[in-house]
Amino acid sequence: MTPSNLIGGHVFVAGGLAKGGLKYASEIGAEMIQVFVTNPRGWALSAGDPAEDARLRESGVPVFLHAAYLVNCGSPTPATLENSIAVVRHTLRRGAETGARGVVVHTGSAVSQSRETAMRQIHEHLLPVLDELPDDGPDLLLEPMAGQGRMLCATVQDLGPYLEALDHHPKAGVCLDTCHAFAAGHDLSAPGGVKEMMDALHEVAPGRLRLIHANDSKDPCGSKRDRHENIGAGHIGAQAFGDLMRHPAAAGVPLCIETPGKADKHREDIDLLKKLRSA
Repeated sequence: MTPSNLIGGHVFVAGGLAKGGLKYASEIGAEMIQVFVTNPRGWALSAGDPAEDARLRESGVPVFLHAAYLVNCGSPTPATLENSIAVVRHTLRRGAETGARGVVVHTGSAVSQSRETAMRQIHEHLLPVLDELPDDGPDLLLEPMAGQGRMLCATVQDLGPYLEALDHHPKAGVCLDTCHAFAAGHDLSAPGGVKEMMDALHEVAPGRLRLIHANDSKDPCGSKRDRHENIGAGHIGAQAFGDLMRHPAAAGVPLCIETPGKADKHREDIDLLKKLRSA
């Protein structure tokens, strides 16, 4: 029997990482959660609350963390690189403390330097962080972006060279964002489009898909614009998410919404994904 995809969302943690996060998860019917453990738009490293960490670990709810948006391990700016590595290392440590399965990190941009230089930088600075991880620690989940600017990963094929730069480290996994993939040119709305993308992903990163960010897109395929929409309300359409869950490469991989709105809209998105899962 094919393992089921858990369906959940990125949750608000006002009132405490576990107290707030698990309450919101219950409100929206989430079977798994993703949270920030630092300010997503800053470099500050938050120590966390051991009691909340323990409650989250003991909840039985699968947890994923998302590193701050500012992280760019391909940046030519020394301070940005240094801060990025510090945030990734800190978030992985917090992942271990909260019992998280993985830590999602954006794959970054070369900005003003060459792609080759940026990839060497990934090898020199990010690979040692992976080497520090214990076998039972969280995986680092690489999230390709929408393709704007000089992004190092946009299409799933771009993951090949990125994983190569990390020596195909066993703790390097993949987080696939459907809106990003669509914006980067994978036409998930076309007949066979999901299969084509997932087949390509399996070819370059077999067995590495650990999490799917399930987001529809406000913009058409190939727009290179990262604007999330509620499930079925955008250019991707609901059917693609059902196709995604039926692909063998997605077997047992959790789906996490990062869609617009608050609890009522998030509950609708999760309910729709659950219906597509059982169809």
